[in-house]
Amino acid sequence: MFRKSLALALIAAAACPSSASAEEKALRALPVDPSEITPEGKANPAVPAAPVTPPQPAAEITPLPLGTVKVPLPKTGIKTDAPDIANLPTGEEAVRLQIFLDQSNFGPGVIDGKPGRFTVQAVDSWNEVHGYAPGDLGPVLEAARKAVPHPFATATVPEIAGKWINTGLTHNRAQQANAKQMSYRSVAEFMSERFHTDVEFLLEINGSKNTWSVKPGTGSLIVPNVKPFLLESITGKRYEADPKMSERHAVVDTKKNQVRIFEGAPPALLVDEDETVSDKPILIKAKVKPNAALVASFPITPGKPQFIHLGVWKLNNSVELPVWRFDKSLLETGKRSNEALNIPPGPNSPVGIIWNGLSKPGIGLHGTSDPETIGRARSAGCIRLANWDAIRIPTLIRPGATVELR
Repeated sequence: MFRKSLALALIAAAACPSSASAEEKALRALPVDPSEITPEGKANPAVPAAPVTPPQPAAEITPLPLGTVKVPLPKTGIKTDAPDIANLPTGEEAVRLQIFLDQSNFGPGVIDGKPGRFTVQAVDSWNEVHGYAPGDLGPVLEAARKAVPHPFATATVPEIAGKWINTGLTHNRAQQANAKQMSYRSVAEFMSERFHTDVEFLLEINGSKNTWSVKPGTGSLIVPNVKPFLLESITGKRYEADPKMSERHAVVDTKKNQVRIFEGAPPALLVDEDETVSDKPILIKAKVKPNAALVASFPITPGKPQFIHLGVWKLNNSVELPVWRFDKSLLETGKRSNEALNIPPGPNSPVGIIWNGLSKPGIGLHGTSDPETIGRARSAGCIRLANWDAIRIPTLIRPGATVELR
């Protein structure tokens, strides 16, 4: 994973288990029941809770004129997961489309100017709401051009970044349990997640020297001109039931790697049918009606089958900055031990910056330490989303909402 390989270059002394080891598999595993998450910060007394930082103004963002940023084209001959749809945009147009979908709560995954299957799925979700056919790019591209005139901007690295960066953060769980918080390992990591992209894309549009030389409070980087994910605004609060959002229905599709959120149960697809009767068979021309019940959709990574229980459950809790209980024995053998560790909160926690637990013990929708792997690397755990998507869950559904895993 890019973050972890990056950390090795930054931290020569960091200990990291081999990819084939049982320990590494355990590191990516998630708790097996809700007691493994201590959402109210009831961690080991020896481990201080993550500091609550007051909300800060967004980084100074200056939109850039069109054509200022050269976006590398996708490499030819490289296997892609994008469906076979003609005229997928490239360059600034692709970044604009991804930003527009992201801001419309139809997550395209990492904003990187390389539309893949998650961008296409997001287009289809947007089309479904507005009554356009799947794969039709015309309407959404037109809407994106109006809503996102400047796909790129320069953003100052905020001073608050310094409080959330620890270049010496280890991958060793025992040492992590003694850390203050699970911070980012670099400014580049902080800025990439803040602007819904990855370090690789920042390197492509800023160059290696500029990307690695910026400092909090002084430097700036070119970023996608998206509403930033403000880690400093997350305080560790617990979200309660809501009359409207608790009545909503979420469908987690473990085959498409997507969660879709609806107003109530998802309705049947409605179509208008025009029949032509002649000496030939009846011809039916179907026109999709807008599905206003679809509220949002985001890419996910589901856990392995033995950790995922298909069915219909309730959202039980929604808590920011969870503490994660790491019990290696439990994850490897199914038996609890007295040697569990409490891993402190932070963006590089295995459960990210929020836990949304279901009524099925051990299952939840949560963030991740590796957003670039969403949908592309199956974990041993629950349902992972990028942190910038996961934090939106309580703005869309609340405890009491129905969550269907299929």
